[in-house]
Amino acid sequence: MINTRLRQFVALATGALLAACLSFAAPASASTLTSATADVQAPTPLVVNARWGGHATYDRIVIDLQGYTPTVTVTPVAQLVYDGSGKPVPLAGKHFLEIRLNPAAAHDDAGGSVYRGPKLQKIYLSKLKGLAMTGDYEGYVTFGAAFDTVPYYRAYSLHSPERFVVDIAH
Repeated sequence: MINTRLRQFVALATGALLAACLSFAAPASASTLTSATADVQAPTPLVVNARWGGHATYDRIVIDLQGYTPTVTVTPVAQLVYDGSGKPVPLAGKHFLEIRLNPAAAHDDAGGSVYRGPKLQKIYLSKLKGLAMTGDYEGYVTFGAAFDTVPYYRAYSLHSPERFVVDIAH
């Protein structure tokens, strides 16, 4: 009887000790991870300009950045719309690309614009017919590009200084 009670007590105490260790271990490791990642988190990259140029075999769009190059997606879309309002962007064209940077901002912490490029620009290059900044909203900065024909493009980042490039073949 004493032997059985001793076994039950040891099993109960071991279970309680194990549960206590697990409950203390989870929050401690979680807070350590949180504070460690908060220390190394880089500020949101800023979009400061957009420009374009025509070359012998391609047209180029360049988006200039301060900070690191964020994740960028380039997507063919049926229509360009302004973020937030959903209103159509008044760029002539039959084919469009949406260029979306995240995380990114075109404004500083006080809400002032740091973007110095065009908001809406008609362009007369071989392929590129227009460029518009269509959004700076909740960590996303979005541009739209207009074309008369289907754009065949290559997108990539360049460094020192940081910029994102879209080359459109003629």
